[in-house]
Amino acid sequence: MKTFYFISLIFLAACSTTPKLPLRPQQPPPAMDNSAVRYPEIIRSYHVGRYADPNNDLVMHDQHVIYRVEENTRWDLRPLPAATIGCPAADAAKAFKPRDAAFSPLPVNDAVLAEVNAQKLATIQIMVQARTLSLALAQFQAALQQTRTNLQETAALRVAVLQMKKRLDALETAPVQALPPFSNSSTNESDDSLSP
Repeated sequence: MKTFYFISLIFLAACSTTPKLPLRPQQPPPAMDNSAVRYPEIIRSYHVGRYADPNNDLVMHDQHVIYRVEENTRWDLRPLPAATIGCPAADAAKAFKPRDAAFSPLPVNDAVLAEVNAQKLATIQIMVQARTLSLALAQFQAALQQTRTNLQETAALRVAVLQMKKRLDALETAPVQALPPFSNSSTNESDDSLSP
């Protein structure tokens, strides 16, 4: 029975004592700047207005914002410059910023530069030809308008000639009436009985 008291005494003593080792929270690890090691994610937000669901025409989606991961995080495999090798990651991040593919131009080589210059030259030639064509089109439209006017005038003259021809034919077929006698006077005055 003595062992039973002894064991219970040990348990009571263990519960009442405070631990001798002080417990303290560990310090968080220092924040590392991983921008020289990995590219960060690029996330863009897009505003979408109301639209009908393409899979179910009985469902309409209200306007909302969609967040899309444009570019996932990935390792930066570019070699660091010789000056930053051996430096902490923060120094390397200052020396080498990751580039955002959406806003930086593509690398240019001689073939791409030659093609861009050829396209610029072709664009200039097309613009010159377009101006020449627009001037020729303006001249053509002016000539077309003049032709329309001439056609209208020609049609009016044809109608007038046909009317005159009908009148001449009518005059030629009409019976000859007695004309008043021709007076041979030396003046242009009319023969009036009331004249002095």
